[in-house]
Amino acid sequence: MPHRSRIPRVLIKDGVMDYSIEVMIVPVTDVDRSSAFYTERAGFALDVDYAPADGFRVVQLTPPGSACSVQIGVGLTDAVPGSLRNLHLVVDDVERARRELAERGVAVGEVRHKWPVGEWRGGFRPGVDPERRDYASFVGFADPDGNTWVVQERGFHRAA
Repeated sequence: MPHRSRIPRVLIKDGVMDYSIEVMIVPVTDVDRSSAFYTERAGFALDVDYAPADGFRVVQLTPPGSACSVQIGVGLTDAVPGSLRNLHLVVDDVERARRELAERGVAVGEVRHKWPVGEWRGGFRPGVDPERRDYASFVGFADPDGNTWVVQERGFHRAA
């Protein structure tokens, strides 16, 4: 499987080897249902669907623009389906991301922002952060098994 990172790979720098996260396992009950959700609704690309033996299948999916993929399948993990919490996807426009997900049929929550920003023990307020600060605005959704995702905004630029 090709490496998708847009970041140049440096194996050793200053005596320290790079460690890149390439794949996260998402525990699911029905691989076909979950594969359809991630490709047709969440917009992930299907990289591979490989079942070399009974009791083993790996489906690798990659979010648009991501260097890290997720894998679902049979025989990959003993984690309970639906037990993954708050895996983050980072976008530059959380409102647009929410709209795209909703248009594809994802049951996605409303956009919310941290309040007060900087007081991370505080709560949330509806809508995007008024100043569009990085890491302050979020929206969430879950896959068919209940694994939860957070879509977080970083790098928003207003149209000129």
